[in-house]
Amino acid sequence: MDFKKRTTKLNFIDVFSGAGGLSCGLEMAGLNCLLGIDYDKHAMATFARNHQKAKIFCGDIREITPELLLALTGNKQIHAVVGGPPCQGFSTVGNGDPGDKRNSLFMQFLRITKEVNPYFIIIENVTGLLAKKNEKSLKAIIKKFSSMGYNLDVRVLSSQNYGVPEIRRRTIFVGTRINNQSQFPKLDFDTYRGKKYIPPVTIGDAFKNLKDKNGNVYNHDLDCAQIPNKLDLSRLKLIPEGKGIRYQRDEEKYFPKRLRLDVDWKNIRENRFRQTKYQRLDRKLPSPTIMTHRHSYYHPTEDRYLTQREAALCQSFPNDFVFCGPVSAQWRQIGNAVPPLLGKAIGRTLKKMFKEADPQLLEKKTTGIVPKKQNILNNRSQAFNYR
Repeated sequence: MDFKKRTTKLNFIDVFSGAGGLSCGLEMAGLNCLLGIDYDKHAMATFARNHQKAKIFCGDIREITPELLLALTGNKQIHAVVGGPPCQGFSTVGNGDPGDKRNSLFMQFLRITKEVNPYFIIIENVTGLLAKKNEKSLKAIIKKFSSMGYNLDVRVLSSQNYGVPEIRRRTIFVGTRINNQSQFPKLDFDTYRGKKYIPPVTIGDAFKNLKDKNGNVYNHDLDCAQIPNKLDLSRLKLIPEGKGIRYQRDEEKYFPKRLRLDVDWKNIRENRFRQTKYQRLDRKLPSPTIMTHRHSYYHPTEDRYLTQREAALCQSFPNDFVFCGPVSAQWRQIGNAVPPLLGKAIGRTLKKMFKEADPQLLEKKTTGIVPKKQNILNNRSQAFNYR
């Protein structure tokens, strides 16, 4: 390897990959996906369709033996293991709950990491993992990877800071055994560069083009996006772009008495809906977090739900990324995905860390770095510092 130029293309495997949003983004950054692993057959069909040079394993991760892993990856060096293993049950490992499925799956992620000994680890999870109630899990995760020689750090990254036309926050762990500390991508959008404010990408920008380079439009099922309930349709027609019903004042402003909801506003918790109903997206803003079903948001100007393609655009999937399976499965894949442009930003950071790594450590099978002791409270405070 030429350590001065560092031209090696980093290989990675994606564990609990889903449809492959993170893999898509890492490949945008110039990394090479060797393998995707997940049990969901529709997600794996999507992964295979869009990562045709990678192998897939659809099934129980516990069935992947070291020999099978070598065969699936062509015995190539694996520089990164990435994915979204369940983490919340990890604190019970060793505490008399060996049957907890979440523990079992996270331990499989650890097993594969030990097996391939990558330079880097990327783990993504929900922001709730950083909550006080999950502190045992967080400490256990950091301690486990530290014992394997990895410097592991954690942040909550917000997708609109990386060109995604959606506000979506995810807990991201970055681990390295070839650097003194982990790094995270710098903010590019919805932030200040000097005195100049760089605005986020909006869904108005995203929805301008639904075609791939050959003029094809995929997963844009307008029939499935229609609203079958006439009462719901009548109500939606009265909602302006960017608005919805969350408080009593909203209902009184937009609905005549005959269309109002049967809600006891005085006795409902906090006198409001937890999630806004009949919420139209606003073309001047990024979208809220895309969920796993089409019933959460409505088109900015048309009286219908979003299509899968429009939801995928909110998530920053390219227009040639095709989703497989029934419409409900496609929505689940889109809603569960890591936005590709967030993955791209992370991938560029891995490449930067690789270039800055000590050449001697790159040749070692184990790290010569003593992992830093992590302060959980400090991690939590930094994690939610979005700017």
